[in-house]
Amino acid sequence: MFGISALTGSVGCAAAPTDLTGLPVEPDLTTDDRGLVDQLEALERRTSAAAAAKARLTAELHARRVARDAERRVPTARRGRGVAHEVALARRESPHHGREHLALALALVHDLPETLAALERGDIDERRAMIIARESADLPREDRQALDAGLAGSTPSLGERELTVAARRLACELDGSGAEQRSRRARSRRRVTMRALPDAMARISAEVPAEDAVLVWDSLREHADLRRAIGDDRGRDQVLADELVQRLVRPVTSTARNVEVQLVMDAAALLGADDTSPPHLVGHGPIPHGVATELLADEDAHVLIRRLFAHPDDGTLVAMDSKGVVFTSRLRRLLFARDGETCRTPWCDAPVRHGDHVTPRARGGATTLDGGQGLCEACNYAKESPGWRHRTRSAWPARHHVEITTPTGHIHDSHAPPLPVRASPACTCRTTTMTVEIYRPLRQVDVQLTA
Repeated sequence: MFGISALTGSVGCAAAPTDLTGLPVEPDLTTDDRGLVDQLEALERRTSAAAAAKARLTAELHARRVARDAERRVPTARRGRGVAHEVALARRESPHHGREHLALALALVHDLPETLAALERGDIDERRAMIIARESADLPREDRQALDAGLAGSTPSLGERELTVAARRLACELDGSGAEQRSRRARSRRRVTMRALPDAMARISAEVPAEDAVLVWDSLREHADLRRAIGDDRGRDQVLADELVQRLVRPVTSTARNVEVQLVMDAAALLGADDTSPPHLVGHGPIPHGVATELLADEDAHVLIRRLFAHPDDGTLVAMDSKGVVFTSRLRRLLFARDGETCRTPWCDAPVRHGDHVTPRARGGATTLDGGQGLCEACNYAKESPGWRHRTRSAWPARHHVEITTPTGHIHDSHAPPLPVRASPACTCRTTTMTVEIYRPLRQVDVQLTA
């Protein structure tokens, strides 16, 4: 169908050609739409397989350089020092990216065999492999291999953000004390930086505790939604940027107001009886137990606890307390709690914006928990295009399953994620998970809204 057999055939050969330039990649542009999509999928899988082959070549080059330097009695710390630069030159990248890819190659070959196998099969791409390597970098080798094995079954179906959260959570479970130590070191390095950008622009970046970032971000988003609702003609991102600047430069004249931050944790963890399943900070991801304890002990916060009930086998949300509802619609609240923080479209990492009818209301879609799903704006608009079809394939209390059919007839499955809580295989009853809503006033400089 397309001429890339020379490349794929040389990957596993012992004697690869010395010059790979000029290899043809000739797509068949005469086929139908489905054939075009099939070619894209096949090329993407071969790209991933090529990335796995490059990782093996890089690791082998590093091993040979280290062995050669050892023979020459080069000090241990300096052995293989120039390999990253060789890799960067071969890949036509900067030395920084060369070091990243060398670290990835060594991790895949020596510590992450399941991830490397998934990359070779084309089940994941190089970016997802990099995420797993990065999130497990500080773990001991045994724990790193356990994380690799634990993610093996779910990695192909996860988007980049979902994979980051899953890997981070598993790393916390495997080495909770190490995760807390790293978190406290990172908090001591909090800072604000500025970088010049083209076209007379600049980027201000702040590295702050996750709970503070979530509070500030939610406050800015709330203001942007308000301004857009009352007719502000600026784009949402423009409102966010303008309001951030205004809050930092205007005088402190406003009274602080309560802002919500949410933690999801086991009932046992809330009571201090379990420290293996890390709490989940909504809008960020897993955080160490010590950090969550400090949030709950905040003297300036008002704490409201809502119970969620998860199925003991797969963690699927099956029920929720009706007390303490913050959103105007209880069904919308339950829908977003079930579907998590990212869009339900496979591999989409955008945040949920819309409570969408799986089957549009105009075609008889029901406003029920089974009939709804959380989507980002772009995916919600895309599914309304001709040829797209979403259908619910499950019935409560089974795990929510939506079948997505594209205009070319390709079918993809979307499953509601489990609650971020570790299920017990021995449990025969519902698992209770606590959503702890912490209402804490922002500092006055952060809260004044424009009229």
